[in-house]
Amino acid sequence: MKNMKKPFITLLLSLTIGFAYAQTENPESKYAVSKFKNYYNANQPDSIFSILSASAKVNLPLEKTRAFLNQLRTNFGDLNAMTFQEYHDGFGVYKSEFQKAVIALNIAVDNNREIIGLYAKPYEEPAGAAKRNITPMSLPFKGEWTVFWGGDTKETNYHVVSKFQKNAFDIVIQNAAGKSFKTTGKTNEDYYAFGQQLFAPCDAEVVLSVDGIKDNIPGVVNPMYVLGNSVLLKTRNNEYILFAHFKQNSVKVKQGDLVKRGQFLGLCGNSGNSSEAHLHFHIQDKEDFTMATGIKCYFDKLKVNGTAETEYSPIKGDKVSLGN
Repeated sequence: MKNMKKPFITLLLSLTIGFAYAQTENPESKYAVSKFKNYYNANQPDSIFSILSASAKVNLPLEKTRAFLNQLRTNFGDLNAMTFQEYHDGFGVYKSEFQKAVIALNIAVDNNREIIGLYAKPYEEPAGAAKRNITPMSLPFKGEWTVFWGGDTKETNYHVVSKFQKNAFDIVIQNAAGKSFKTTGKTNEDYYAFGQQLFAPCDAEVVLSVDGIKDNIPGVVNPMYVLGNSVLLKTRNNEYILFAHFKQNSVKVKQGDLVKRGQFLGLCGNSGNSSEAHLHFHIQDKEDFTMATGIKCYFDKLKVNGTAETEYSPIKGDKVSLGN
């Protein structure tokens, strides 16, 4: 990782760690790692030192603990999330999503819930795993919408066959009967999603803005301008977020604008390769669509079928709305 300008300070046990664990996080690790994350984000290195075991404090005295944590903070910023992956040689491996990068924090914890080993290294996704967003995302709309296409299989998401949009969502608004329109569905205005406001899911820079393309007659697509009226956002983590099919002349941001999470972007429409009013939303890892790979999107706080969820990636059929 190019951020790693110098080696990490590591803490290793003076004894050999070679015992095996089941591949689920044990309560002792969960407790100690939660403390570590909270103390780290509160910038309390001395408190982290206090949860080290006696032998660990010998190997990593207070000044070295402070230096190690200061290096993490300088290079990577706050710690947004830690996800347990597995145990390896006695260390719990945590995918650790910092503000500026994702790294692997390896933490060994004893039966007294004290940290006995700690080191960091570049994070590598398991073979075949889908990349996911680092930047926290909020749902880009208000009210309850239904995921028409979303998920990891062809049955739930026809986008999976396309490299750059393999984790895309198509999202509509439906009534209690499961219909996306009020009467006959012959006009755009008959669709619940048409004209609904869409918002930035995070702080970002606008790198593409297209407006002025006519909305289609429902059922008739426009393959000449596949994305229709669209906005592409770039996050500070170099993630590219695409909104497609805005309503004609409704896009309110332009290339170069810096937008804030929750900022109004435009209105949902039916332009481009779209047969009815809906939002196409996906994240990709490069700006160039011909070179990009889709990134799986997890939203940080939302309601799914009426239940509060965090760090959730919706699938086909889910009814989603903003959480508190």
